[in-house]
Amino acid sequence: MRAEPATAQETPSGQPDMEAIARRQRLQDFLFHRITQAFSLVVLVALMGIIVSLFLNAWPTFQKFGFHFVWHVEWDIVNEDFGAAIAIVGTLASAGVALLIAVPLAFGIALFLTETCPVWLRRPLGTAIELLAAVPSIIYGMFGLFIFAPLFAEHGQPALQSTLGQMPLIGGLFGGAMNGIGILAAGIVLAFMVLPFIAAVMRDVFEIVPPILRESAYGLGCTTWEVVRRVVLPYTQKGVIGGVMLGLGRALGETMAVTFVIGNANRLPTSFFSPGTSIASTLANEFGEAADLHLSTLFALGFLLFVITFVVLAAAKLMLLRAEKAKGF
Repeated sequence: MRAEPATAQETPSGQPDMEAIARRQRLQDFLFHRITQAFSLVVLVALMGIIVSLFLNAWPTFQKFGFHFVWHVEWDIVNEDFGAAIAIVGTLASAGVALLIAVPLAFGIALFLTETCPVWLRRPLGTAIELLAAVPSIIYGMFGLFIFAPLFAEHGQPALQSTLGQMPLIGGLFGGAMNGIGILAAGIVLAFMVLPFIAAVMRDVFEIVPPILRESAYGLGCTTWEVVRRVVLPYTQKGVIGGVMLGLGRALGETMAVTFVIGNANRLPTSFFSPGTSIASTLANEFGEAADLHLSTLFALGFLLFVITFVVLAAAKLMLLRAEKAKGF
């Protein structure tokens, strides 16, 4: 019978060479540490490369217009007079509308799936939400333009104008032509897009709450809402805010779906029904034919979109740190 090969070096006395094993383990740990560090540095280098390349290509625009470029509202390609204010307002307005609609719906979906949904229905609903997240953005755009916009113009906008449009202070936000496209239509389509992402993240973080915490709260006589408010949300605060930020990042950078329904008008919107434009849709519409200063201006818009996203994420992180400090962590 052939002898089994030894798994470790042996000393003359027949005992494993522990020093050799320790050296091999130290080498393995060193290689593992350096390889994973290299992977992390690749991401950092790629990010810095994107920032530097955007800034260098955008420098002629920043050099000509300065900080005035950020709040200048003119967009004249012929005379090379550009401003980013219209695109910034459209981006923030459509993304804000999307979050106002999507976050409460996503919270309700995640709460239902983790707290009150029957077991036999939990998996099909969860799978359906994940499938919605996989739908390409251009499909949402086509749905918005050919199906949602006509219905919104015929039923949604008249209803909003006859109700919210008659209220003081906010009534002017729901005025204007009712053609189904504009800032509000883009925000609603974006809400459909980011809803699956936020709901899926919230559902996953709600599920990691230890059952003993829920059972203890129910044992003390808490209602389902009290359990969610006093146990689940404090335990999953970071994950919930992370899901919202994931949805916001998707809404800020979405291109095709917004391009289909926002109207692509280079003027400041006066109401939610007004057509407008966003940074992403401006890039998609004009990048193929841009040259010289116009091309540099589009790079400047891309750089500003990166800055906006970074500021939003940094604000969310700061909010989390302050919340943890208030709790004494």
